[in-house]
Amino acid sequence: MNAARASAGSVIALRIAYGAALIVAPRRLALRWLGPAAEDAPVQVALRALGAREVLLHAGALFAAARGGPLRPWLAASAAGDLTDVIATAMGRRRLPPSSTPATVAVGGGAALMSVGLAVAVDS
Repeated sequence: MNAARASAGSVIALRIAYGAALIVAPRRLALRWLGPAAEDAPVQVALRALGAREVLLHAGALFAAARGGPLRPWLAASAAGDLTDVIATAMGRRRLPPSSTPATVAVGGGAALMSVGLAVAVDS
């Protein structure tokens, strides 16, 4: 396994862990992102769905990695998910905590860039 695939595997495993944590403790993970709205049960439903997206998408990527399959499509899908989170946060910024949008751009945008970088490196 080359260094790029090993790095991708580590990132993928962390994304699975993040998704699982979001399913189990949505309020705790999203309070800084969404503010008091993270305490509402309907919002937690959407957060758990987001966690499930993370787990399922990245479990598929981990399975592909374990079989030596291509990771580029999985990493591209991961980047697309991160970018939708950034866009959705920017669209709702007026009702979110002031630090939410810049933090989401930094974290989500950074994660998307990392996934794109890994996608370029991993299957080259």
